[in-house]
Amino acid sequence: MSMRTLVLNAGFEPLAVVSWKRALVLVMNGKATIIAADADHPVFGLHDAWDRPSVILLRRYVRIPSNRLVPVSRRGVLRRDGQRCAYCGITATTIDHVLPRSRGGADSWENLVACCLKCNNIKGDRTPGEMGWTLRVRPKPPHGTTWMVRGVGPASPEWEEFLTPAA
Repeated sequence: MSMRTLVLNAGFEPLAVVSWKRALVLVMNGKATIIAADADHPVFGLHDAWDRPSVILLRRYVRIPSNRLVPVSRRGVLRRDGQRCAYCGITATTIDHVLPRSRGGADSWENLVACCLKCNNIKGDRTPGEMGWTLRVRPKPPHGTTWMVRGVGPASPEWEEFLTPAA
């Protein structure tokens, strides 16, 4: 039973994840339509029962600011880099500051990379250049509404068809 609901913009692009209660209010106020619901766990009111919404579609298009930034997080950096070490390519479980914090390196998308524990320990307080290492990819902020929605936690299975880009 999902306690969260995926909100789709009027053009079917993922917009946000809200509580099922907030989603039901949007539906009851005529601002959204239920696209997928959890019929096994209905919501009971005094005089009615409703399916618990798992995906809703807004009736009007909401313009998304193009400068909407994804907050930096450890989980986000690991996800952006595909759980792969930016230095050696094996499975990463930690993150590393390319320019160490002790040298003024920021906690930013451009300065954080996924890193395996071995590389992180060897690199320590040095830059990749000082180590003779090169980054496999240039770190940059992720973008797109699908990325933002996926960043809020594990997606419910019924969301997948709406989160997978059309081929």
